[in-house]
Amino acid sequence: MVKSVDRALQMIAVISTHKEGIGVTGLAEKIGVTKSAAFKILTTLVEHGYAEQDRTTKKYKLGYKYLELSSLLLESMDIRTLARPFLQELEEETNEVIHLVVMDQEQMVYIDKLEGYETLRMHSKVGRRAPGHCTSAGKMILAHLSPEEVEHVLREQGMEAHTSYTITDKEVLLKELEAVRNRGYAVEEQENELGITCIAAPVFDNKKKITGAVSISGPSIRMSKERIQKISPLLIDVTSRISSRLGYIQAI
Repeated sequence: MVKSVDRALQMIAVISTHKEGIGVTGLAEKIGVTKSAAFKILTTLVEHGYAEQDRTTKKYKLGYKYLELSSLLLESMDIRTLARPFLQELEEETNEVIHLVVMDQEQMVYIDKLEGYETLRMHSKVGRRAPGHCTSAGKMILAHLSPEEVEHVLREQGMEAHTSYTITDKEVLLKELEAVRNRGYAVEEQENELGITCIAAPVFDNKKKITGAVSISGPSIRMSKERIQKISPLLIDVTSRISSRLGYIQAI
């Protein structure tokens, strides 16, 4: 490694853990260099915007350059590429079909699909569009939109019955969306395709906005209520980790 770069990175890591700032002497002790060497590194970091000094306390804090870089990083992230390893993990754990879904023009779009290890014929495929009211991923996304946005989606797309189990009453759907928000995951039992049951959990971005959903789909005979309760924590954990990679910070 380049020693000077290594020390600068160590210094940045130390500064990041001191919200009120830290002085030159403290930094020098933390990374094991002389005060003079620490000052030279700090001067360079300040010059490039990676650190700044409080004129009153003389302590150093992180500079605003990190906000600029983090913004560029988040904008360049491709959710499909980022989520793929997590979807594979979910596929291995459940052996079921895994979907990554986003909303586009009031419709739900499958942007990735893993087939699982069990034979299951479904209409879904990458690039295919589906309605929101009768899919688990769609319900999950709708549940985190504003009432006005939900109203707009339902007005534009309607609530066509795909099976005899499809919810076609708006008030019933709105109550279901409220339950989805409270529960943390959405369930769709044969509402889009007969014999297929799905469960979905949300993916949020760095602005705390719903950006998509991940779903697990399987034959209804295998996706019992007991199994759904068993795999829902796993699904929520995976989507939470995807959200974290997208910059989402969950409120404590």
